[in-house]
Amino acid sequence: MSLQPDALRSFQMCIGGEWTDALSGNTFDSLNPATGQVWAQFPDADERDVNCAVDAAHTAFHSSEWRSLTPTARGKLLRKLGDLIAENTETLAQLESIDNGKLIRETRGQVGYLPEFFYYTAGLADKIEGETLPLDKPDMMAYTIREPIGVIAAIIPWNSPLYLTAIKVAPALAAGNTVVLKPSEHASATLVELVKLAEQAGIPKGVLNVVTGFGPSTGAALTSHPLVRKIAFTGGAATARHVIRSSAENFARLSLELGGKSPQIVFADADLESAVNGIVAGIFAASGQSCVAGSRLLIHKDVYEPFITALAERAARIKIGNPQADDSEMGPMATAAQLAVVEDFVARAKADGARLRLGGKRPDMAQGWYYEPTIFECNSNADYLMQEEVFGPVAAVIPFETEEEALAMANDSNYGLAAGIWTRDIARAHRMARDVHSGIIWVNTYRAVSAMASIGGFKHSGYGRESGIDSVLEYTERKTVWINLSSEPMADPFVMR
Repeated sequence: MSLQPDALRSFQMCIGGEWTDALSGNTFDSLNPATGQVWAQFPDADERDVNCAVDAAHTAFHSSEWRSLTPTARGKLLRKLGDLIAENTETLAQLESIDNGKLIRETRGQVGYLPEFFYYTAGLADKIEGETLPLDKPDMMAYTIREPIGVIAAIIPWNSPLYLTAIKVAPALAAGNTVVLKPSEHASATLVELVKLAEQAGIPKGVLNVVTGFGPSTGAALTSHPLVRKIAFTGGAATARHVIRSSAENFARLSLELGGKSPQIVFADADLESAVNGIVAGIFAASGQSCVAGSRLLIHKDVYEPFITALAERAARIKIGNPQADDSEMGPMATAAQLAVVEDFVARAKADGARLRLGGKRPDMAQGWYYEPTIFECNSNADYLMQEEVFGPVAAVIPFETEEEALAMANDSNYGLAAGIWTRDIARAHRMARDVHSGIIWVNTYRAVSAMASIGGFKHSGYGRESGIDSVLEYTERKTVWINLSSEPMADPFVMR
C-alpha cells in the first residue's frame, strides 16, 4: 500500500474505545517535513478530554474484563498485536516517514523489528514472580507479590514515535496496567494507528487510549492528573523538568529518557573504515535526531587527520533527499523549529572559533527542512558544541593522546546515555566500557538495539530502564504479605512483633 503524502488526512483520538474529536472541536495541523506543507489534522485535546481518557483508563484498570485476564492471556494479546504490526509494516512505515521526515528505509527497519518487542514482552507477562522471605521470626512467614501500578501516562517524542511507544506500552500492558498515550504534536499519526491495531488484537476498551495535543495543555493535564500512577517520558530535559513538577501533584512514579551528548572514542588501533561508518550511523543517520546520537567525536592524535579526512569525504557523499525515496540517505529535520535550533548551534560554534570541516548550511532544496551533514573541529571539550545536545546532523570533533585523557573527556559531560568505543584491544574495550559513565556502551558498532537489551541513561540523561528482561518490573508495585503461623493468641499489643 502506498500512501499519498499530499492528501489531507483527518485523525481522531481514542478514549475508552470510542473514536472522538476534542470536546472543544479544536484541531491542529501537522506538517510534512519534506515539504513544509499541511498533510494532516488532529484533535487539540484540553483538560476535559484528558480527564475523560484517564477516567476511561482507570475504569478499565478496575474492570473485570481486564483484571480477570491471566498474565498468560495478556501475553497472547500482546503477541497478537505484534502480529498485526508485522502485517501492517509498510503502511506504518510510510505513515511515520511522512509524519516526521524519517527515511522510509529506516522506518521500514524499525517497524519491521517492532513486533519483536511485543513478542519478547509477551513472554515476560507470566514470568512476574514474587518470593518467600527468610524471616528471623519462626512463627511468621512472609512473601512478596508484584502487582500492576494503575494508569500509566506515556509521553512520546517525535523522532521515533512507534519504537519509543512500544518499549513503554508493551511492558506496561504485560504487567496489567492501562495506558494513556500522549504523542508529540509533530508526529501523532502512527500512535493513533497503533491503538487501532490494539483494538483489532482484542485488547479491551479503555486499556490503551490516545489523546493528541500540545505539551502545556494536554501534556500538563495528563502528567498532573490525580489518577495517573506512573509517567513514562522520553524527550528533552527542559520538558522533563515540567513533567517532574507535574508529578509533584499526584506523586506519580517516573521513568525519564532525556537524550544525551554521546561520545564516540576512536583509538589508533581501531578499524578506521568501520569506525567511519559507525560514526556516520551515529550522527548522520536519522539526520542526527536520535537520543543516542554519537555527536562528540574523540579521535586519537595519531590517526586524527586521516580519520577526519575520511569521515568528511564519506559524509559529503550522503545523499540528501525525499525521505520517501528508497535511495535517500538523509532526510529533513522533523520540524522548522528544530532546523532553527541546528542553525543557531552552527552559528555559535563558528563564533566560538570552531573550524568548520564540512557542511554548515542548508542544501539547495526547493522545499522542506533539510540541513547538510556538518563537522566542526573544536578547541576544547568545554566548548558549547561539545557539551550541549544539538539533535541534528552536527558532529563536534577533538583529538586526544592517552586512554586516560579520552576517558576524562568522555565523562566530562552532564549526559550519560550512550557511548561508542572503537579499538581492537579487547582489554582496553572492557576498561572503557566499565569506566565510561553511560547507560549504553557500543564497542566497534553503534546504534544497535534489541528487545532483550535495556535502554536508559546516567546523570542528565534520565533514570529508569526500558526494554530488556526487567522492563516489566518497572511497571509493577511490590507488596509484602505477612502470615501468622502461630496458634497462640497475640501477646502484648503495645510491643512491635
